[in-house]
Amino acid sequence: MADKILIVDDDPAIRKLLEKVMHSNEMETATAGSGAAALRLLSENAYDLILMDIMLGDMEGFEVIKRLRSQGIKTPVMIVSGRNEDYDSLYGLSVGADDYITKPFRPVVLGAKVKALIRRNRDMILDKPAMLECGPFSYDYGAMRFYKNKEELILSAREASLFLLFLQHPGQVYTKDMIYEKVWGTDVAVDDNAIMVYINRLRGKIEDDRQKPTHIVTVRGLGYRFVP
Repeated sequence: MADKILIVDDDPAIRKLLEKVMHSNEMETATAGSGAAALRLLSENAYDLILMDIMLGDMEGFEVIKRLRSQGIKTPVMIVSGRNEDYDSLYGLSVGADDYITKPFRPVVLGAKVKALIRRNRDMILDKPAMLECGPFSYDYGAMRFYKNKEELILSAREASLFLLFLQHPGQVYTKDMIYEKVWGTDVAVDDNAIMVYINRLRGKIEDDRQKPTHIVTVRGLGYRFVP
């Protein structure tokens, strides 16, 4: 089965060139001329890699990457841009891009980098265990579902992000600022009550008695710790 590449660029000529390079490497393509169009396609389809320009008509490619990462879309992204400042490449990597190549590029080099990135991503997926086990709790990476004593827990997207953070780091103390950064994706404090609200909601779904929690415990003056 051919790899599927999403090309995001507001220049029709560049889109056509990138399609030609991908087709020469026996890959299928879909194209988007704006950030909004790209996000719409990503909400409806799965791709093996995204080729992303920075300068789009409606928003920067950086913003598209931040939005898809916040939605849990982990598709590898390679930025293809005419801007070659170090800041752009470093910033792109910091918001969730996986690689960066500047225009003009050599088609043979771009094709090789795309293949290598897809291969590396698949190797990482294969190396990841199918299930995360932690005390009576488990998480199915493939199905993205949580269980307690083999019974499924129905969690909202935010609750799921918070609980997965705890499951992956049992015993670690997380301050509110750390939780904001890991779960909300920002180090800028949101409403102080937001953390408490989501902690209480999560406790209501995983604890035997939310009033006497034994799994998500409060560390007075610091934050919260997960005890399996």
